[in-house]
Amino acid sequence: MDKQVFAATGRRKAAVARVVLTKGDGSFTVNGKDVNDYLARETVVGMARQPLLATDLADKLKIEAKATGGGLSGQAGALRLAIARALVQLDPSLHKQMRKGGFLTRDAREVERKKYGQPKARKRFQYSKR
Repeated sequence: MDKQVFAATGRRKAAVARVVLTKGDGSFTVNGKDVNDYLARETVVGMARQPLLATDLADKLKIEAKATGGGLSGQAGALRLAIARALVQLDPSLHKQMRKGGFLTRDAREVERKKYGQPKARKRFQYSKR
């Protein structure tokens, strides 16, 4: 029995997600937990599921993911990118749809480092003339 497996990696902020897609019952697990339990907030879960909903493949695929680093929002963004990349591997004709939805673009925004002599990355200490 030849089982087709499609794997991809996604990154967002400090988070990294590795996703494995197989044909299945529509289950979606992240780090061994159901996606709704792991990501907790409805908006964040919706963000991770966007590529599946755009292609109507949510109930035809089994998704197993491992997410590390960052927070829940960053992990959801990483999951979204990884799922979109895996879907394109599964069916290359989806590439145009994934690109148009913005799911294949890596969000490169990272946290700016804190500078010395300042309380935060850009905030300055209050200037006192006298």
